[in-house]
Amino acid sequence: GGFDAKYGDKMSSVLDIRYKKPVEFAGSASASLLGGTAHIEGSTKSRRFTYLAGVRYKSNQYLLNSLETKGDYKPKYFDFQSLLTYNINRKLELSVLGYAASNIYTLVPESRETNFGTLNDPLRLKVYFDGRESDSYRSLMGATTINYKPSENLNIKWIASAYNSRENESYDILGQYWIQLLENKPDSIEVVENKGVGSYLTHARNRLNINVINLENRYSFISGRSFTQWGIRYQHEIIHDRINEWMLIDSAGYSIPYNPGTPGFPGNISNLAVYYNLKTSANITSNRYTGFVQNSWDFDGDSTKLTLTTGLRFQYWDYNRQILVSPRATISFKPNWKRDILFRFSTGYYFQPPFYRELRNLQGRINPEIRAQKSIHFVLGSDLNFYAWERPFKFVTEVYYKMLRDLVPYEVDNVRIRYLGYNDSDGYAMGIDMKVNGEFVKGVESWASLSIMKTEEDLFDDYYYEYYNQMGERIVAGVTADQTVADSLLVQPGYIPRPTDQRVTFGLFFQDYLPMNPTYKMNLGLYFGTGLTTGAPNTPLNKHTFRMPAYRRVDIGFAKQIIGNEAGSSSRKFFRSLDSMWITAEILNLLQISNTISYMWVRDFDGNQYGVPNYLTSRQINVKLSVEF
Repeated sequence: GGFDAKYGDKMSSVLDIRYKKPVEFAGSASASLLGGTAHIEGSTKSRRFTYLAGVRYKSNQYLLNSLETKGDYKPKYFDFQSLLTYNINRKLELSVLGYAASNIYTLVPESRETNFGTLNDPLRLKVYFDGRESDSYRSLMGATTINYKPSENLNIKWIASAYNSRENESYDILGQYWIQLLENKPDSIEVVENKGVGSYLTHARNRLNINVINLENRYSFISGRSFTQWGIRYQHEIIHDRINEWMLIDSAGYSIPYNPGTPGFPGNISNLAVYYNLKTSANITSNRYTGFVQNSWDFDGDSTKLTLTTGLRFQYWDYNRQILVSPRATISFKPNWKRDILFRFSTGYYFQPPFYRELRNLQGRINPEIRAQKSIHFVLGSDLNFYAWERPFKFVTEVYYKMLRDLVPYEVDNVRIRYLGYNDSDGYAMGIDMKVNGEFVKGVESWASLSIMKTEEDLFDDYYYEYYNQMGERIVAGVTADQTVADSLLVQPGYIPRPTDQRVTFGLFFQDYLPMNPTYKMNLGLYFGTGLTTGAPNTPLNKHTFRMPAYRRVDIGFAKQIIGNEAGSSSRKFFRSLDSMWITAEILNLLQISNTISYMWVRDFDGNQYGVPNYLTSRQINVKLSVEF
């Protein structure tokens, strides 16, 4: 948070990519058990034309085969990116950026067995599958930029870009499951009884096609100690969405939800109803108009430096007819201290206009009246550069508080984000981020980070009543005709954790090498994060306060340099052009910790839900070869 007005309309994040300008031919390549990468770069002798291109291929089949759900996994991820620039003359430059990605995921599940529960109530889920899932996600993007610099102080950019995304989800999977109670003995896994027997059938044929076209004009002007930037952009969006998915649950021979029909009528039979059904479509064509203006002033004093940046951003979206005005300001101060330290303070009004997914609620209906989510930021940070053990280090700290308004609540269903489709809550986010990086070991970079955060929201109109009978016992399943209500209590949940409320996260990446032979390196990664909140699907969002176990992981890697630096060059002709060659062996999840990523929810006939944890991959070994030339 706390970013300038030129960076767009988000509440908490911005991506700023700066591409390098090649000056000579070079490249790199790597190959491992998980895939491969390659890139080339170069320029002509006159350096008027430069090129930069990269390609990546990845397959997680090796990792996914270690999951508890056994089956045939065939994931394939491929993307390509290139940047071409041509200097027409000293004042005019043309650049073309292209990107293409294809992610295909195919799964034919077979079986699954998971032990869960508590020490006093150990349970096991056994599932046998039939069917398959086939998903594809493809993206294309192209952009052309003309950069004109009529003078040393003025720079003008014209940018035209287009983006296309196609998502296809298709699956028909039948699962037959047994929920078993195990014997409560440490050395025994015998089944005492079956607590639930059932099956479920899931079906989906979902199609989403998104097209976005942008036209933008930007200016920047330098005058003395003042740096002014402004720009306008037009964006045209075309979205076609088709959703057809349902889920049938059968428990002990009964379809859930169970509808026994109307008693007393001869021939009346139970009504067969699916547990979940969503069939809808949407076609949206809209236009967005955005612009910004900002200015930075430098005030240099007696060995002190003060920079003030103020800006204003506006946007209009003709779909919901909302006009947004976003003022922002940042001040940075470098005092005349012995320590090399810089202080920053940022504040402003940040809007995040909805895109398509925020418009669609859980029932698949589109809400054209949805408004932009809002946030007022207060961010205080510092950058400290210092020396320890005669080596340079940098320590970055940020403390923040954000007032969140008109939020669009959402829930996380496995790997899918499902929005409620309405501005139904207010909230806040506050915390502190700290990171130190430097040469803990001379010549190699390492870092450590610690973040503490709390973010909550208060849902509108989420109150409910609890009912009690004559004995003072709470009626859990709701009031029916044959129940006598003695008392009722109004319950207002108030603030609840947001799905991103991860209170503590810690990361450490440490590198070392053999002092007598620096061609041998070691790296160690330690990662920890407290559990995120979750809840059962199709339950009120204020009930999603159960926290998953903490995330813990240790990775270790060993690398050997074969060519380059201390290793020298190869005498073989094929390897002479290589600047470096490394071979690396990695042990991922060294301690084989079972980290929970989500839950699979199964039901019995009484409606009891059991959350069965879905674990991430266990210990894996990866070998990688990388070269630079």
